[in-house]
Amino acid sequence: MSKELLDHALELLAPLGSLRSRRMFGGWGIYVEDLFIAIIAFDQLFLKADDVTLPRFEAAGCRRFEYEREGKMAGLRYFSPPEDAMESPALMRPWAQLALEAALRARQKPAARKPKPSSSTSRKY
Repeated sequence: MSKELLDHALELLAPLGSLRSRRMFGGWGIYVEDLFIAIIAFDQLFLKADDVTLPRFEAAGCRRFEYEREGKMAGLRYFSPPEDAMESPALMRPWAQLALEAALRARQKPAARKPKPSSSTSRKY
């Protein structure tokens, strides 16, 4: 994994705010404040997407993050930015903003509810 790519990605994403990176799964995770917005894997930057932003990434021909798991290909909702976005923070800004917005929406989703105990374990008095 290229440290130069990480440094370059952090420079490109810097206009979003306070960044930090963390090693994970042989790559890097990138956060703005406490929001997970990007990963670097396979020598490529991938930005977070969701149902709202996915069409923009797909329309621009961005590549989805995929990896092999148990002999099959799996993917996450992270997409490479367009090639020209890797040239400057100004060109990256709209794509980085999409990733930040997806991360904000993900944070606002209600947490999964814990299952209620089954009636066979409940006691009535």
